[in-house]
Amino acid sequence: MEKSLGKTTKNHPWFWRSAIASIALRLVLIIYFPNTLNLSSRPEVSTPITSLRRLAEGYWLKRSSMSPYAGLYLDVCLQTFVMCVLIYYVVFDLIAGSMYHGSPLLLSIFGPLTVDRGEGQSHLLCGLAFVVSDFITAILIRAIGQLLQVTDIQSLKSLGAGRLSKISENFQSGDIASLVYLWNPLTIITCLGYSTSPIENLMIVLSLYGACRRLVPLAAFGWVIASHLSLYPVILIIPLVLLIGSGLDTPPRKLFLQQTCGNDYKKATNGSLHPINFSWRQVVLFFLWASAWALYVLILCGISIKDNSGLGEMFKRTYGFILSVEDLSPNIGVLWYFFAEVFDFFRDFFLIVFHINILFMVLPLAIRLHHRPCFLAFVYIAISSILKSYPSVGDSALYLGLLGLFVNALADMQFSFFLFFGYLGTLLLSPVMHNLWIWRGTGNANFYFATAMAYACFQIVLVVETVSSMLNHDRALKQGATMVEKKLQ
Repeated sequence: MEKSLGKTTKNHPWFWRSAIASIALRLVLIIYFPNTLNLSSRPEVSTPITSLRRLAEGYWLKRSSMSPYAGLYLDVCLQTFVMCVLIYYVVFDLIAGSMYHGSPLLLSIFGPLTVDRGEGQSHLLCGLAFVVSDFITAILIRAIGQLLQVTDIQSLKSLGAGRLSKISENFQSGDIASLVYLWNPLTIITCLGYSTSPIENLMIVLSLYGACRRLVPLAAFGWVIASHLSLYPVILIIPLVLLIGSGLDTPPRKLFLQQTCGNDYKKATNGSLHPINFSWRQVVLFFLWASAWALYVLILCGISIKDNSGLGEMFKRTYGFILSVEDLSPNIGVLWYFFAEVFDFFRDFFLIVFHINILFMVLPLAIRLHHRPCFLAFVYIAISSILKSYPSVGDSALYLGLLGLFVNALADMQFSFFLFFGYLGTLLLSPVMHNLWIWRGTGNANFYFATAMAYACFQIVLVVETVSSMLNHDRALKQGATMVEKKLQ
């Protein structure tokens, strides 16, 4: 184990040079072009949950001895889409930060950084915080990739696939995934747009890293904070439990339990054919630590807003806001258009349908991919990014970075060229269609919604193709193990 880990953690100067260059690029754009790009007002980058403008107004309200969740409010019962367009067109700029829907903890941490100190110093401090978050996230992704690589090499050697294990040793998927995350234009745009998505991404990756290393308190902390910030990471409880209980991704366990395998093969694999025991003790500890961290977070939130509001209002304005889809301002998702058009009588029914759609996919995927919990976490993150109420490009940046961890197994994935240019095309067309609709008046909402629909379709194709490719990879390993078994009999 130590020898394999030493081989896969060699110093790669090119990696550190590339990582430092990506950080330098962010710093140059933040320091010298703070207001030129104006990405913080883009609906693809900033959402009502992650907007720094709304956080700054919430902090101002808190300092003024008012509830940070108070402010102007858009009526959720818009009967026609025309009303939604008129309200957005006329007054959206005036109420872009009219109500805060994030965590009180973010107010306490990032609120002081939003205070205007002249010459854009507040933006600079917040930008630096997001740059540091991106860098730490990338380093954690790299560490997860190195752990997965060691486990993958051992599994391939146990199956007698020594040739494949050598390829895996020479292909540093952790470095690739880390650089994909750092150099992804979506990640850079999110950082420059002063969105709090980098903090959410950091907490999600931190929980995965803690689970991979079986550092139960760290995994529980990351999961609780991520769920507290955006609710949807709650579904990651399943891959985290699988990681803590049974370990990192491996081929299906039945490959290691060939009933007809001879004793010589068992000796050659050094007894690696024994089943892996599930550690229930670690899982129980995880839930205990998660309960403790959740209680601690609630206490801190209660202390933070005790003078202005209570925990009940916090849950209503955060989780309730996410689940009820109250803000119908355009974004790269599909729910805003649908609920702007739907009759109010059917609104609750379709809210249940859309939200429960995520839960319907959780259990079947967990049953089929339980032997690959890290990949299962990637699939869950991608699905929630597609179906969440207020998606942004920061969500896509995270799962595209995690996709690099499985580059070896997904080498034969189809439609890669099609997906790459599909993502690129929709993301370039989105601001164009938004400009034609909102500012020039030569288009309508269908223009912008068409790009959102295309973006969602490309994401769905990506999820389907990655899952299919991973299952095909496992089948290929099974066939290879069967051939080795026949040769040894």
